[in-house]
Amino acid sequence: MAKDPTDKHLTDKQAPDKQATGDPAPGNPGGTFRIKWVRSFIGCTRDMRQTIRGLGFRRMQQVVECADTPSVRGMVHKVRHLVVQVD
Repeated sequence: MAKDPTDKHLTDKQAPDKQATGDPAPGNPGGTFRIKWVRSFIGCTRDMRQTIRGLGFRRMQQVVECADTPSVRGMVHKVRHLVVQVD
């Protein structure tokens, strides 16, 4: 049985299709997308903490709906290792 070269043995937390990339969900006509805060920002720099707060998060596991604008996409990209995109 041949092994798929694209299989990297990633866990669910590391899987690329689960990470928030800043791209809106396909077929979302409202110009918004939803993201969920899943990793703590303990040990992160102050500007990353402020970015999480700026996105509207108050607590972990919270889901927020963000406008699909270049500035919000940049904020999500900055903290992409702390959040995931919700379908």
